[in-house]
Amino acid sequence: MAKKRVAIVGAGAAGMSAAYALSKHPDRYEVTVFDKEPVAGGMASSMDVDPARFGAGHINDGVQGCSPAFANTLRIFRELGFPPEKVEMQISFGQGEDFWTNVFPSPLTERLAPQIRKFGRVLRTVKRLEGALALLPIRALLRLFGLSKDFGERMVYPLAALFFGTGNQTPYVASAILERVFMDPSMRLFEYDERSLLASIPEMYAFQKLSDTYTAWQHKIAEADNVTFLLGHEVLRVVKRTRTRTVLEYRAPSSDAPLCTEFDALILATDADAARTLLGEQAGWLERHVLGGVKYLHDLTVTHTDAEYMRKHYETQFRPGLLARSATDAEFERATKSFRPLYYTYQYPDARAQLEMSFDLTYYQPQLSEDRAHVFQTIFLDRDGCGARWTKREIAGGEVVGERWWKQQSHRWQHYARVVPWMWAINGTRGTYYAGAWTGEWLDERCTWGLGVTDVVPAVLNMHEIGITSGFAAAYRLGADFPHLDDEECTRLFRLYMGLSHGSRLRKEDRKGVVA
Repeated sequence: MAKKRVAIVGAGAAGMSAAYALSKHPDRYEVTVFDKEPVAGGMASSMDVDPARFGAGHINDGVQGCSPAFANTLRIFRELGFPPEKVEMQISFGQGEDFWTNVFPSPLTERLAPQIRKFGRVLRTVKRLEGALALLPIRALLRLFGLSKDFGERMVYPLAALFFGTGNQTPYVASAILERVFMDPSMRLFEYDERSLLASIPEMYAFQKLSDTYTAWQHKIAEADNVTFLLGHEVLRVVKRTRTRTVLEYRAPSSDAPLCTEFDALILATDADAARTLLGEQAGWLERHVLGGVKYLHDLTVTHTDAEYMRKHYETQFRPGLLARSATDAEFERATKSFRPLYYTYQYPDARAQLEMSFDLTYYQPQLSEDRAHVFQTIFLDRDGCGARWTKREIAGGEVVGERWWKQQSHRWQHYARVVPWMWAINGTRGTYYAGAWTGEWLDERCTWGLGVTDVVPAVLNMHEIGITSGFAAAYRLGADFPHLDDEECTRLFRLYMGLSHGSRLRKEDRKGVVA
């Protein structure tokens, strides 16, 4: 029997995982991976820096790390010989009277203690009434239950924005995301605390050099001899598409004249905008509707060493005024001896629902030396909506190590009403499958049943993890095996994604139990 010719457009997490799964069947598939960039990885990239200055020769400048719940990402990276390293997730929210942290109680948490206790009751209510409240925007939820604007802007919005990547769209994000981060046993990041909101310092994982990790992944896939990587080759459009035949037009770096190649199936491991553009007139009405429902924003990351800028906008070190008067002796000791935040948020005084975020990479990325100049990354969100407020100009030019623009998916509640619930209806259309973080960012055990979707109940998942899982799912729909079937946690996430984004159960031989 002739091999099935599969084209994968995009060599980020989604495209690489699809290629990896298909590479396990060299007798059944002939795979070509296209990407307009000369290297694999997509947003999972690295930047070379001066080792004499920073104690290491690189930093990761896009994806930084993940939580222990992201099983498929962790397994892949460990198998490649790049195991992530454990770090403590310490956060510094706000500054001065707006400051609070998950390390010790502050005057702000002391002042807002009644609101924090009320918020705990709201979380329990959301858990009980999830079907009715899941998609209610956070801003509306806070108003519905009488939580103050002060509490929302100083505590709830920056918390959600930082950890879920929702940025300045946080007020419009579905409410279930809050309940999940505190109440869901499988997704919980923090223990709720009625005194300070966050009662724990979670364990996170920091990735090793991502450019090397993805290069190693590319080499491992290529060893199977049925996958060809055409990096630096830009796919221009889908010329023709039927259920069994797809013709792609692309440009090679050595030629100005477009080339055309025919395939039996197509995996679009790109963002939704790019997928819609590539399909052009070949897209059906529903595909245009779903793909058009994904909104993107333009963010800027500035990598720098400007410690003075950081001290101006964030609380980077402990000082006595940051500790609540009601703090215990143990909390005082932790504050004075152990406060070393790696996450920061800054809110604009005239628009507190909007913010900037920073990382101390020296604390986050273990290869960097704490004895050298600290390396920071500041993320400026939503150029078109907030660019006039950005504090970027305050970073000393001589301290800038690098800048990079990002096209980031917006996390509005509409995404989970218009896009995620309908992915199952467009996946497989005329031999085309979609993969990427935008296809199914929130998953939950209650999302799926049998062959379809009952309701969309958001949970918290890292976009890199969804990218990898979505690539495995696209390959699985083409007949490949799920490579991590022997790992129950990996399989749980994969099963949920298959049900939500493909409306499909696992194959009979892969199921354990009646509802798998």
